[in-house]
Amino acid sequence: MMGRTEQQPDPNDPDHCHDRQASDAAFAALLEDSADDLYESAPCGYLSTLMDGTIAKANRTLLNWVGLEREAVVGRMRFADLLSVGGRLYHETHFAPLLRMQGEINGIALEVKRADGGRMPVLVSSVVKHGSAGDPLLIRTTLFDARDRRAYEEELLRGRRAAEEARRQSEADRARLQDALAVLQQSLLPHTLPSVPGVETAAYYHTASADRLGGDFYDVFPLDGKRFAFFLGDVCGKGPQAAAVTSLTRYTLRAAALHDPDPVAALTTLNHVLHERYTGGGDPRYCTAVFGTFEPDPATGAIAVQLASGGHPPALVLRADGTADFLPTPGGLLIGILPSAPFTAATTVLAPGDTLLLYTDGLTEARTGKDRTSLYGDEALLDFAVELAGESPHAVIQALTGLLDSFGEGLDDDTALLALGVPPTDPKTRSTE
Repeated sequence: MMGRTEQQPDPNDPDHCHDRQASDAAFAALLEDSADDLYESAPCGYLSTLMDGTIAKANRTLLNWVGLEREAVVGRMRFADLLSVGGRLYHETHFAPLLRMQGEINGIALEVKRADGGRMPVLVSSVVKHGSAGDPLLIRTTLFDARDRRAYEEELLRGRRAAEEARRQSEADRARLQDALAVLQQSLLPHTLPSVPGVETAAYYHTASADRLGGDFYDVFPLDGKRFAFFLGDVCGKGPQAAAVTSLTRYTLRAAALHDPDPVAALTTLNHVLHERYTGGGDPRYCTAVFGTFEPDPATGAIAVQLASGGHPPALVLRADGTADFLPTPGGLLIGILPSAPFTAATTVLAPGDTLLLYTDGLTEARTGKDRTSLYGDEALLDFAVELAGESPHAVIQALTGLLDSFGEGLDDDTALLALGVPPTDPKTRSTE
């Protein structure tokens, strides 16, 4: 098998002759490019100074940058004289001392003055040349044009400042929003609970996020000269829409109670209002709630409680004898889901030293454990409540506030707490008031 023969270029081909001529011309130019010409026309500035800084030699590139003639610079100026005021100060206090100690210094950002009054940013590197005996003879310095780099750095700085200003503005806007949300949230809750003869009341609202409105609510208010009403609940969702439902729910329950204080009747009225208002619009709204009434008995000091629940966690009754248990209200339906809904009623009597506790599901659905995947749950709450049995409503709410705080990031839903209790006949029987 015969080997392949490469085709040789034709020396008479015009294109080949042109390339050969260009190559010869480039080679001739390289031979003529002397060391002096390379020094003078280098893309960076070169200068040599005596050890006191007096300029002994400077290339044309540097002279063009500063806009000075060679005769005005060589032997007449020191390197520091080419620098701006700040650069001269830095040269005397840092650059020159470091150079004397180290023998070289690299990449220092300085500015040289121009004859037209302008300034030019440069990166300066210097090295000390020593004689055969080790004594310093002169300093060789190279200056690189840093105008593009300076423009890039200034653009980065402007961007950073703009980002910082935007961040500060965003934080200020967020703070203003949080203040507005806090005010609106407070407007959805009673400013204070009414004073009820023979009854202690306490409440607490834990906001899971300052950046959004919650939908939990509670209230206590008088019905007539003897009876009082109370309610606590949780609207589905967060934000302004949930706040609107919360406001509607609170005022509907108050109005319904004045018309017919029966707890089942009050929740039935609320169900009609929510279902009529929010069904069919593509954004159904509903809530859970406990509504009740109580009337103190001046003779015994006890209070009779009637309540009804619509899809809400059961209330807890903490007894003066150190026991605690849930008040069963099974089967109550979410409020606003159906045009007609059954609600579960219950009754209890709170004797002196007893407390009724209402809460929203943010408490029992708090995430616990190292991996924050377990729910706190009803049983854990009951165990916690047993330890508080016999305590005042204020003490119970205070202890639950600490419990909520202990959940940390595991508490991601708002929580409302409401406690009603009868003071003990003998105040000394309570350990905490």
